[in-house]
Amino acid sequence: MQALRQWLGSIKRSWYPNNRPGPFAQAINRLYAFIASSGIAPNYFVTLEVVGRKSGRIFALPVVIALVDQQRYLVSMLGDDAQWVQNVRAANGKAYIRSGARREVRLEEVPVEQRAPILKAYLKRAPGARPHVSVNKDAPMAEFVAVQAAYPCFRIVTL
Repeated sequence: MQALRQWLGSIKRSWYPNNRPGPFAQAINRLYAFIASSGIAPNYFVTLEVVGRKSGRIFALPVVIALVDQQRYLVSMLGDDAQWVQNVRAANGKAYIRSGARREVRLEEVPVEQRAPILKAYLKRAPGARPHVSVNKDAPMAEFVAVQAAYPCFRIVTL
């Protein structure tokens, strides 16, 4: 079973060459974004909309919300190089979340030293992210602390 998971993980990682979605991942992400924004998906599977820092157009992508101590968070499975992370930073955290209705939110970046429990909660809820994160979802918290700097996390503040 472990070999199968590793094989499937390597396939999933191949969809993101250089930590960017390739053509297949882009098509899948468009489909998932449509499903997530429709409101029929679970409430933690939503579409994030953020203005592109270079183009000025709105980019939409499916994301999974992690819940820790009644706070909602987004995590970048691709690290700092993810385009949505760079766009959120350039927009000073201004974004929209869609799950049925479209809501304006502010995304506040979480300090590195506070990310480990968020990352762990995220991996429990987002199986599609597991091949991209270097820690097993059931690993002890110390392993999450060791890698937390590599995965930006953002607290969702509803406006």
